[in-house]
Amino acid sequence: MTRATLDPGTAQQLRDRLPAMAEETVLAVIAEVPGYAGWLHGEMRASIGQAVQMALGGWVRLAEAGASDPGTPQQAALAAAYELGRGEARSGRTMDALLAAYRVGARAAWRTQSSVLVDAGQPAAAIAQFAGLVFAYIDELSAASAAGHADEQATTGRVRELYLERLGALLVDGAPGEELEAAAERAGWSPPGTLTAVLVPEAQVRRALAVLDAGTLRLPGDATGLDEVAILLVPDAGGDRRARLLEVLQERQAVVGPTRPWTHVVGSVNRAGRLRASKATRTTLDTEAHLASLLTTSDPDALADLRAHVLSPLADLRPGVRLRLEQTLRSWLLHQGRRDDVAADLVVHPQTVRYRMTQVRELYGERLRDPATVFDLVVALGAGAVEPRVRSADLREPAS
Repeated sequence: MTRATLDPGTAQQLRDRLPAMAEETVLAVIAEVPGYAGWLHGEMRASIGQAVQMALGGWVRLAEAGASDPGTPQQAALAAAYELGRGEARSGRTMDALLAAYRVGARAAWRTQSSVLVDAGQPAAAIAQFAGLVFAYIDELSAASAAGHADEQATTGRVRELYLERLGALLVDGAPGEELEAAAERAGWSPPGTLTAVLVPEAQVRRALAVLDAGTLRLPGDATGLDEVAILLVPDAGGDRRARLLEVLQERQAVVGPTRPWTHVVGSVNRAGRLRASKATRTTLDTEAHLASLLTTSDPDALADLRAHVLSPLADLRPGVRLRLEQTLRSWLLHQGRRDDVAADLVVHPQTVRYRMTQVRELYGERLRDPATVFDLVVALGAGAVEPRVRSADLREPAS
């Protein structure tokens, strides 16, 4: 079937009516679409009016050419519709109101267009074709706006994500407070009072984020230098909320650092990292429960030197004997000399404890009465550095 075309005279009549038609369309949208009722005024209204006039002019050109293909003349209208969709996304609105506006606007515009066509003597078949062209044209404009809306959302979301990653990196690097505040503002992130660092395997990140505060910042492993471990910075999880945090992370193989003012969370990150490096575990760890261990292992070389110095009386013994006496002395110090408790700890007879401690006293002499030596021994042996890897033959007790 041959497509009807507008004759030049009718097309000019429609062009002459474009400003009034655009105004009627905008008024109809304001009246019938609640999403635009309160803010479509002033400069914004003028801008929308121009966009509507451009769109209507595009339809007239299509009708004049007798084509349904968008073609070159329509590209300006499609570009305007695309930008309109982007603007809706930037304003935080969904496409619902805009699509409703297109439907209402199409009906309002067609009332004027059909009136002009009837007055121009267009036959009913031609008017029906022009009506179909109107609504096909509106569908194309709607699709262009939807594409603009989706693209803007994707772009805005990724840009904000990059800003949040940048903020997280600055926090982990211990950047100055002013730089952190500026980065938080750029990212649209409201700083909490405190942050708590949580280290989790990358495989657990999605499930961990599902149970954490929505404002949690995430730094992926490739951005932190940690092998397949992400850093999560959780807002305001201190005090009574810490127990809840540990509870929801119970099965996530996480390491939870201390709570710190948000601009000083680097201290929480570093402590969690040290605990993770020192303890291989598949359970969630709380740094607050391992403070002494963290303290005594913060300088491994110093601890090794302390052990070599304070355990020198045992240095010339066979490995098995040295291990037994180290274990016994450690338990003796930690249990404050309660022989039965030491025996239960080592799973030996109390007489065996007495025999071993007699050997220790012979080797150390009066030094075991020196508070400074006792302190050094508690630190050196309490750090859990006693290694049990010796031959079973070396562990046999001599007859007492």
